[in-house]
Amino acid sequence: MKLHISLNVRNLDASITFYKALFGVSAHKIRPGYANFDVTMPPVKLALNEVSSTGGHGSLNHFGIVLDSPSDVRAARERLAHSGLVTVNEEDTLCCHARQDKVWVFDPDGHAWELYTILDDLNDGEIAEHAMEVQNGPTCCAPIAPLKRHGLSLQMTAPEFPSTSCCK
Repeated sequence: MKLHISLNVRNLDASITFYKALFGVSAHKIRPGYANFDVTMPPVKLALNEVSSTGGHGSLNHFGIVLDSPSDVRAARERLAHSGLVTVNEEDTLCCHARQDKVWVFDPDGHAWELYTILDDLNDGEIAEHAMEVQNGPTCCAPIAPLKRHGLSLQMTAPEFPSTSCCK
């Protein structure tokens, strides 16, 4: 298990240079508008999504936890649902230049948390196809869920969630 943080950045090259110096390792994956670092110490998977403007949403895109297998994602999905949280489920989806299984939940302030496993990194041939899919949108994105606050718990219903295809 590893913590995942996804940031919106205005200058991908400058951010790659900064995080390479900070972590002491090169980026694990670099694609147009996207890069990620798979760092052993501290155990973190940092994704960088290049945007022209944060649109008032700041630099945080979403948080996540990298899990080891699809069965771990299913177990997390069941645990979260059993806890009364509404989940957004994605199976065999293309996101962040990889094929993934994932489940999304939102904290009381609306921060998106993604629990996922990578089924397959996209090969070079698939990269161009994926780039065409996301041409008019972000490379990797969290679904946005409207929230209704009721005390310390969230009351959300599935119809409130937009389409959950990560990159479309």
